[in-house]
Amino acid sequence: MTLPDASAGLGLRRAMLDELRAAPAGAFDFLECAPDNWIGVGGRLGEALDDLSARHPLTCHGLSLSLGGPAPLDEVFLAKTRRFLDRHRVSLYSEHLSACSDATGHLYDLMPVPFTEAAVRHVATRIGRVQDLLGRRIAVENVSYYAALPVAPAQALEEADFVNAVLAEADCDLLLDVNNVYVNAVNHGYDARVFLARMPCARIASYHIAGHYDEADDLKVDTHGAPVKDAVWSLLAEAYRLHGVRPTLLERDFNLPPLPVLLDEVERIRQLQREAAGVAPAGVAHA
Repeated sequence: MTLPDASAGLGLRRAMLDELRAAPAGAFDFLECAPDNWIGVGGRLGEALDDLSARHPLTCHGLSLSLGGPAPLDEVFLAKTRRFLDRHRVSLYSEHLSACSDATGHLYDLMPVPFTEAAVRHVATRIGRVQDLLGRRIAVENVSYYAALPVAPAQALEEADFVNAVLAEADCDLLLDVNNVYVNAVNHGYDARVFLARMPCARIASYHIAGHYDEADDLKVDTHGAPVKDAVWSLLAEAYRLHGVRPTLLERDFNLPPLPVLLDEVERIRQLQREAAGVAPAGVAHA
């Protein structure tokens, strides 16, 4: 089921199942879940997921493939993921452009990968294998990070160049996380709007937006546990101006308020999409 570009979604969290099932028609356009947290789940929870996916389009955002990691891909898990995506008619599957495991197992966090040509080849090869095993094109998400891995100056790429190179080499799409762009821009001292402008229009499949924690003026922490900040709303409007409207998800993982509060933020996404409607994107597509 393909989502219209002008659509606004909400993360499917277990604590919200009852509220989501009781939500009025049209309260949100789609839901997003992490297959990692739902594969093999039955009983009441499984029935609730089946009910929601039968009534609403479902997108999926993976957590544990570790596309940038050194350990072999978990092809057994990928086979289960493919069955899950097929069962729930998922048209958009995404994963993080990061590492989350090493030879000892899962790290339970998203770790950056070095911005080098060697890393581009490594990650792109793994994305290609994932696409083959899933039988579908995927999107990868730009992630927040707090320290860049050290590399020799002659080998270093800028973050935007690294993202573009991975997308081109793997021939995959981009899930553009606007909050992550803002957080990284503050923490690493670059212009968020310049970074947005360097992203390839033709490969942007969707957007994420979320709240973060202001640790200091020059340190923001990507938490998904607070309302979206005004600066991030402005950056989403800029993304729409540059690249056009795409399906946009509001992420909220904890400190969950009542559903109507989240739906107010979903409606703000819709308002920005309406304002952007009919305005041609300013960016130039470059694969």
